[in-house]
Amino acid sequence: MNQHIHFSKVSIDIQGMSCASCVARVEKALLKVPEVQSAAVNLATERATIELTDPAAIEATLRAVEKTGYNATPTPVAQPRDEHGGHNHHDEDAALLRRDVLIAAVFTLPLFVLEMGSHFYAPVHHWLMGLVPQQTLFLLYFLLATVVLFGPGLRFFKAGIPALFRGAPEMNSLVALGAGAAYLYSVVATFTPGVLPAGTQHVYYESAAVIVTLILVGRWLEALAKGRTGEAIQRLVQQQAKTARVQRNGGNVDLPIEEVVLGDLILVRPGEKIPVDGEIVEGSSHIDESMISGEPLPVSKSAGAQVIGGTLNTSGSFSFRATKVGADTMLAQIIRLVEEAQGGKLPIQRQVDKITGWFVPVVIGLAVLTFAGWTLFGPAPGYVLGLVNAVAVVIIACPCAMGLATPTAIMVGTGRAAELGVLFRKSEALQQLSGVSVIAFDKTGTLTRGKPELTDLILDNDFEHDEVLALVAALESRSEHPIGEAIVAAAEKQGLTLGQVTEVKAVTGEGIRARVDGRLVAVGSQRFLSQFDFSDFGQALDRLADEGKTPVFAAIDDKLAAAIVVADAVKPTSRSVIAALHRMNIKTAMISGDNRRTAEAIARQLGIDEVRAEVLPAEKVAALKSLRPLGQVGFVGDGINDAPALAEADVGIAVGTGTDAAIESADVVLLGGDLRGVLDAISSSRATLRNIHQNLFWAFAYNVLLIPVAAGVLYAPFAMLLSPMIAAGAMALSSVFVVGNALRLKRLRRVQLEGEMA
Repeated sequence: MNQHIHFSKVSIDIQGMSCASCVARVEKALLKVPEVQSAAVNLATERATIELTDPAAIEATLRAVEKTGYNATPTPVAQPRDEHGGHNHHDEDAALLRRDVLIAAVFTLPLFVLEMGSHFYAPVHHWLMGLVPQQTLFLLYFLLATVVLFGPGLRFFKAGIPALFRGAPEMNSLVALGAGAAYLYSVVATFTPGVLPAGTQHVYYESAAVIVTLILVGRWLEALAKGRTGEAIQRLVQQQAKTARVQRNGGNVDLPIEEVVLGDLILVRPGEKIPVDGEIVEGSSHIDESMISGEPLPVSKSAGAQVIGGTLNTSGSFSFRATKVGADTMLAQIIRLVEEAQGGKLPIQRQVDKITGWFVPVVIGLAVLTFAGWTLFGPAPGYVLGLVNAVAVVIIACPCAMGLATPTAIMVGTGRAAELGVLFRKSEALQQLSGVSVIAFDKTGTLTRGKPELTDLILDNDFEHDEVLALVAALESRSEHPIGEAIVAAAEKQGLTLGQVTEVKAVTGEGIRARVDGRLVAVGSQRFLSQFDFSDFGQALDRLADEGKTPVFAAIDDKLAAAIVVADAVKPTSRSVIAALHRMNIKTAMISGDNRRTAEAIARQLGIDEVRAEVLPAEKVAALKSLRPLGQVGFVGDGINDAPALAEADVGIAVGTGTDAAIESADVVLLGGDLRGVLDAISSSRATLRNIHQNLFWAFAYNVLLIPVAAGVLYAPFAMLLSPMIAAGAMALSSVFVVGNALRLKRLRRVQLEGEMA
C-alpha cells in the first residue's frame, strides 16, 4: 500500500559560494543525497532550502556540501528578535573585505604606478632604469605582487585550485588561473629568464596584483550592497519590543519578551510597542498598524479588539491578554514567510542555472583556444600575447553577475512588498503573478464588507431621517433578523436614543408591528404593508431594482414613511481597485452566490468584466476553471470556502483579515485586508521580473560581447587588445551593477488610486 510521504523542510547556511557555478554544483551534490526530495540554493542569501524525507538526513546534506569544497551549517531557528534575525553576515564580509582591499591597494598602487607609468610615459621608464637596475626592480615588483596574491588574494587560490582538481571549476578558479598565470610567467622572467626566448622576458606582476585588488574591491562593494538587500527583514525584526510589562503576583513586572506566556495580562502605555499578539481586555487607544497594513492612520481599538505585536500604541493605555507569543506571533510569521520567499527560486532562475552549470568549463576551454590560436597564428611573441589574452578571457568571464541577477532582485522585491503589506508565501508566485491576465474576486467579505449594513433610507417628505431611524431601530431591536441588527447598528452609530416598545406583533417572513413610545410602527415587505400607496416611491424602487437591491418599508402612525435597504455594502476602495486593474490591462471577474440580477448589478457598479453568479461554495473551482480561456487567472478570497479556489488558481491571493485556512491555501497574502494590496502585489511582481530581466540581459550581454574582445578579435582591424586589468575591473563592476540595479526596487511605491494624492 502506498503511504503519503511527509517532507520536512530545512535550511542550511553555506559559506564560500562566489558565483552561479557554485550554486549549480552545490544543488547537484545535495540532490544526490537519497533523502533529499528537492533543493534550492540561493547565492544572495548563501542558503539552501531542502525538502527531506527524513529530518535526520540533514547531517548527510552537510557532508555533501562540504565534499564540494564549501562550509555548511544548519540555519539557526530564530525568534523575531534573536541576534540571528537582526544580524547580517554580509556586514562581517564587508568589514573583512574592506581590510583586505586596503592591504591589497597599499601594495598594488606603487607597483601599478611604477610599471604603468613606464609604459605610458617614456621619461618615467628612463628615470627608473637610471635609478634602479632592472633586475632589482623586478625583485621589488615580485615582493609587492607576492604580498597581494598570497595575502588578501589567497582566498582565490584556497578555493579555486582545489575546485580545479575536483574537475568542478568556479569563479575563484578563474581568478586563480588568470592572476596565477600572469604571476608565474613573471616569476620565470625574473628568476630564470634564460628559458624564455629573447625579447619575451616581460613581467606582468602589475596585472596579477591589479586583478586581485579590483576583484576584491568588487566583492567588497557587492557585500555592502547585498547587506542592504536584507534591510527589509532587519526592519521587521527591529519592530519587536524587547520587554513586556506583565501582571504577575498582583503587580506589574518588566520581563524579557521571551518570558511572556499565553494568557499573560500585559499593560501598554502611550508611545510603547505592543510586545505580542493579543486581545484588549481593558482600556482603549489608537494603534499605528502601518507595519502590517501599510496604512499611515492609527486604528481605534477598545475592549475585545485584536492587537498585533510590533505595532505602536500612539495614545491611550490599555491591558491585553496574550493570545500568541514567540514564533506564533504575526510578526514572527511574516519574517518567516519573507525569508522563505527570499530563499526560493523562480522558474527563470532554474533556466539560468542550467546555463551557468557548464559556463566556467566552457570559458576555460575558450581561454585554452585563445592561447593556442595566438601561439600558432599570432605575431611574435605569439605565446606571450596568447597568455595575456587567455588571462583576459578567464578574468572577464566570471559568472558572478549571472548568479546574483535573480536572487538579489527577489530579496529586495519581496522585502519591499512585505513593507507594503504583501507577503509572497511562495517565491514562484512572484513570477506567475506578473503574467496573470484575469483577477477573479470572491464577493462577500472581499469586494464587500461581509456583513449587512443600512445602505439606503428613502424618506417620505413628511418624515425626518433621525426620527424614522430611531423608531424603526427600536422596533427592530426586538428582532434577531440580520436586517434588524443592521438597522439597530446604524442607529447606535449615530447616537440615537431608542424608545420603549410595547404590543409587539410579528408575522414570520413578512414583517413586525408594535408601539414605540405610543406611536404605531410597522416594518415589512410590500405585501405586509399592502394597504398603503407605494407610488411616491416608484422612481426609488426602479433604481433599487436596477442595483439588485430589495427594500423593506416602514409605516408610522398609519402613513408610509420610508423605504429601507439593508445590504452587504461594497468596500470603499473596491471600485477604484477594479479601475486600476483595468489600467494594468487585467480583466476582472466576480464569483458570487447571489442571484444573477443582484450579482450583475454589483458588477456594473464596480465595473467588473465577468460575472459568475449563483455559485455554490463547492462550485467555485469550476467557476474559476471557466475563466481559464481568458488567460492566467488569479483569485482573491478570504473565507474557508475560498480555500479550494485559492489552491486551484494560477495565483491564489488571500485577504489577510480572512481565515487561516484561506491564508494557508494562498500563494500571496495581503496583510490588513485592503484590496489595494492586489495592486501592490501585481506591481511588485512586475517590477521585480522586469528588474531580473534587466540583470540577466546585462550579465549575458556583457559576457557575449566582451569574451571575444578579450580573446583579441579587435586586434586585426584596430590593433586593440583588452588588458587583463581592465577585464578585472569590468568583471567586478558587472556584479556591482547587478546588485545596484536590484536595490532600485527599494524605491517601489504603493499604487495610487484615482483621486489620491501621490
